Amino acid sequence: MLTELNVGILPSELAEIVESVFAAMLNLEVGECETPWFPSGDRLTAAVHLAGDWNGAVVLECDRWQACRFAGLFLSSDPPEAVDDVVRDVLGELANMMGGNLKSVLARGIHLSMPSVVDGSDYGLRVCGAEVRERLAFQSAEGVFWIAVLTTRS
Repeated sequence: MLTELNVGILPSELAEIVESVFAAMLNLEVGECETPWFPSGDRLTAAVHLAGDWNGAVVLECDRWQACRFAGLFLSSDPPEAVDDVVRDVLGELANMMGGNLKSVLARGIHLSMPSVVDGSDYGLRVCGAEVRERLAFQSAEGVFWIAVLTTRS
């Protein structure tokens, strides 16, 4: 899994970004694990798009319960009982932070979009013309979640 991504970042560098964002913002230790990704109707997906000399997206996927737990940790408060705008905003901000850190190791002249968050019982997120370059699973005390880097064809 140590092959270089076509975007100029190693999977180990992506893992380091994710681990540092979760440690700094949630005080939550996370580590890469081998859990395979699978579709689920109980997930929220937060994405931030990168555009410029390199085009793609960073995507965070977790289940609804985790999203509420992440929001509580982020805000240093009790976790919300259900997904609401606060939970969506926190997930979007986490994706934004990971995208910003990724941007700093990629080509110059890359801009970040506003984060978007999708949830529901039956949805699929499709970034037109994109392919998954890397998807890593992470284990935390709150369960497994996934981070993906997508690239779009030029």
